[in-house]
Amino acid sequence: MLERVLAGGLVGAGEPLVVLLSGGRDSVCMLDLAVRAAGAEAVTALHVNYGLRDDSDDDERHCATLCERLGTGLGVERPRRPEGPGNLQAWARDCRYAAATRLALPDATVVTGHTADDQVETILYRLASSPSRRALLGMRPHDGRLARPLLEFTRAEVTAYCEERRLVWREDASNAEATYARNRVRHGLLPELAAIHPAAAQNVLKTAALLRDEGEVLDALVAAELDGSGDSARGTISLRRLGELHPALRRLVVQRLADAAAGRPVPGAARHAEQVAGLSRTGTAMLDLGGGVRAVVERGVLRATRD
Repeated sequence: MLERVLAGGLVGAGEPLVVLLSGGRDSVCMLDLAVRAAGAEAVTALHVNYGLRDDSDDDERHCATLCERLGTGLGVERPRRPEGPGNLQAWARDCRYAAATRLALPDATVVTGHTADDQVETILYRLASSPSRRALLGMRPHDGRLARPLLEFTRAEVTAYCEERRLVWREDASNAEATYARNRVRHGLLPELAAIHPAAAQNVLKTAALLRDEGEVLDALVAAELDGSGDSARGTISLRRLGELHPALRRLVVQRLADAAAGRPVPGAARHAEQVAGLSRTGTAMLDLGGGVRAVVERGVLRATRD
């Protein structure tokens, strides 16, 4: 397994790494592999104790013991749960990545233990909840400073590695609760798909890989339209040219401009492409694209800005 991780090129000897460590099987496996690949002195673990379960402090102590055994540093965050309703899992995810960004050195890579099983669950969940091509692409192995070296490994392979290395992990009882949609995908939808076809999960992964390859072609077409610069952060396009594009490419151009202006994905921006193309080509015109981003047309040239 170590050889395959090294061959993937996402981690290497001496490379500074911040490993997100929950104490669960996948993150324990990733931390051990990171230490073996980069060296203990190059690795720092981050544990976020949300205090949401009675045994949260036990998870933290387990992580501290593991890091001491492996010779790595450990950073611990204890965020306070926000009051009122909201997406608890989204809040926890945001806390995790924000803490990792603070802990990471300027040249450090933040590493997670996401596996192929997580990838399948993510794709199916997004397919059900988000009507977009992006939903089918899944998680990228490398996304900015974030790396996911275990995406090509199954949960079974990770389990076998931990058992062989005699690594102890903690089980999160909330992973079995039907309250969370992701758990219903894991324990309900995936078994049903496997009953329909035994290779259902593998076929989902293969389809996502094909779409990511084809997405690179589409990205190049979009970049060519944005002033031919390939730099969407500075991209503009004339409204006349936008109107000449195929509707699918027009949607992608508007989505890219919105994402670049926000510095993050803006869900649903592409749905406004036809309205954007219909804006006035004289004077100044604006249209809200959602996510705090608006399309601005000045003298017939389109760009996107944050409100």
